[in-house]
Amino acid sequence: MVYIKKQKELTTGREIKSVEEIEKIKKAQNITDKAFAEILPFIKIGLREIEIAAKLKDIVLSLGADGMAFDLIAASGRNGRRPHAVPTKRKLQQGDLLTLDFGAKLDGFHSDMTRTVALGKISPKQQHIYDTVLKAQLAALAMMKNGVLCKDADKTARDIIENAGYKKRFRHGLGHGIGLEIHEAPRLSPRSDPNLKLETGMVVSVEPGIYLKWNCGVRIEDIVVIRDAGIENLTQTTKELIVIE
Repeated sequence: MVYIKKQKELTTGREIKSVEEIEKIKKAQNITDKAFAEILPFIKIGLREIEIAAKLKDIVLSLGADGMAFDLIAASGRNGRRPHAVPTKRKLQQGDLLTLDFGAKLDGFHSDMTRTVALGKISPKQQHIYDTVLKAQLAALAMMKNGVLCKDADKTARDIIENAGYKKRFRHGLGHGIGLEIHEAPRLSPRSDPNLKLETGMVVSVEPGIYLKWNCGVRIEDIVVIRDAGIENLTQTTKELIVIE
């Protein structure tokens, strides 16, 4: 889930998660991964965003979640240009990109994941946008570890997106902490405290995106645990572009 600019960062002393807390977040994320796999066969051209959202919620709950982690996003076509899009009655069309941002709540803990899928053949520009977002996310994941500045993690992804020609189209921070709240400290953003560092045991989202005003949007999000020498990715769903014929 993208970080809402107006929301103040929560500094509650929960930034470092215990082994037990990480295990609970992992279980919530496992439900999220499974739900995404189950929604794919349901998606087809002609369905409305609100139908997909309702089905996805039913799946998450049927897999044992206590509830949704937040109001899920199902944004297709030009609706995807809004990072916080609300599902509408818009019908999926050939050539759309569909962004699904959702998570499960289990035993008080939250998960969070975003994937963008294609409805049939997409344009070379849409493919370039997707590839750029994926490249940015992978680069950030590769450099994140204990001691890395939160601002630097954001900058790693943001520089790739801007150098690809999409300056000012990455319209939110790279990520945020997650746990008992869907948004917790730390914040990975250009606005992060210059001295704020990632620390072992933090659980954060990593979710770069590109949003074009008159075209489409793409976001890819994982949640990861910060370790001494890298990250442990709790999200198992593929990031290769899935094409639904």
